Amino acid sequence: MSARLPLQGLRVLDLASFIAAPVASTVLGDYGAEVIKIEPPGEGDPQRKLGQAHSIPQHPVNFCWHMTNRNKKAIALDLKHAEGRAVFERLARTADIMVVNFPLKVRARLGLRYADVAPLNPRLIYASLTGYGETGPDAEQPGFDSTAFFARSGLLDGLTYAGGPPAFSLPAQGDQMTGMNLFAAIAMALLHRERTGEGSEVSTSLHASGLWSNAILAQGALLGAYVAPRPPRTQPRSALANQYRTQDGRWIQLTIVREDKLWPELCAALERPDLMDDPRFTTTESRRAHATELAALLDPVFLAKPWPHWRERLRRHDITFGLLGILKDVPEDEQAVANGAIVPTTMPDMPRTLSAPIRLSFAPDPIAPGAAPDHGEHTDTLLAELGYGAAEIAALRESKTVA
Repeated sequence: MSARLPLQGLRVLDLASFIAAPVASTVLGDYGAEVIKIEPPGEGDPQRKLGQAHSIPQHPVNFCWHMTNRNKKAIALDLKHAEGRAVFERLARTADIMVVNFPLKVRARLGLRYADVAPLNPRLIYASLTGYGETGPDAEQPGFDSTAFFARSGLLDGLTYAGGPPAFSLPAQGDQMTGMNLFAAIAMALLHRERTGEGSEVSTSLHASGLWSNAILAQGALLGAYVAPRPPRTQPRSALANQYRTQDGRWIQLTIVREDKLWPELCAALERPDLMDDPRFTTTESRRAHATELAALLDPVFLAKPWPHWRERLRRHDITFGLLGILKDVPEDEQAVANGAIVPTTMPDMPRTLSAPIRLSFAPDPIAPGAAPDHGEHTDTLLAELGYGAAEIAALRESKTVA
């Protein structure tokens, strides 16, 4: 195993806001890159206040900000000022990667398109995130994960029950997925640069990522094939791919794909061998045709015993199942800790957090998550590294170019 993290020595300029694009630079930083968060003077990235949103669990610790911007450095820089542009250009010449999610018109106005910054640094990797892509009739339309990832891609349509109102998305799920897609694009650009010495532009969008996440249903739609609207749990398409409540109020998800192999095992696990002889349930086709009746028979069976009983019985017979986890389970999830999905931090008031879902055999563990930076916390330090003297820094502050 190498003693170095794989991205150690790389410098990333994070000019992005909110969640999706900054997630990519967060993961880059986890694996050794130096990440510099560039924010405007004033309030900075709106993500700093996202924890106040009604859909976010409320807590005195600004965990939304820390999760998305851990271990980063921060400089507050007005890119609209000529002096601010000069500071940015010095930074760009030192950088390996630049992450941007400004609207396309804003990039053009600020001179932050790839064509604008590539001459400053031919080895620069320019990572772009948009709501709907960079071409096409909706390229200029702003997008959040609830609109571009979930709504436009058909994901919410696929989750909606027949006759019911549309489903809702949960906070930032599409952002986290899309950020990992941008991280993957950056990794390929780094490999390309290693081979050719050339920088490049890479991108993804919330919309494209949502379609990719919804690939099975979306590909069917491309062929003119659709499933009926999602039926209620009591009228499943398959009773063996359904949810059942246990005596202690938990829910079990059955997902039995190999019915020919596992139907007899399920009957044994449930201690209902009589179901094997019921002519309604002898084949996969007949079980599907009588799924409502089978679900009605299985409901009281599962309801008669608590979750620990069914966990032991179903495991013994190699049934594919899962507990429908509730968020209150997460802090005590031993598997998540053992697998490195939940890791310790260096922050006393937020002692544990989530790691990126990547494991590498050739490198040490990622950098321990630390606090996200205060607004402009490293402005003076970074300016000094770029060669600005104390008087020049004071002048920049006086002109409100930096903060």
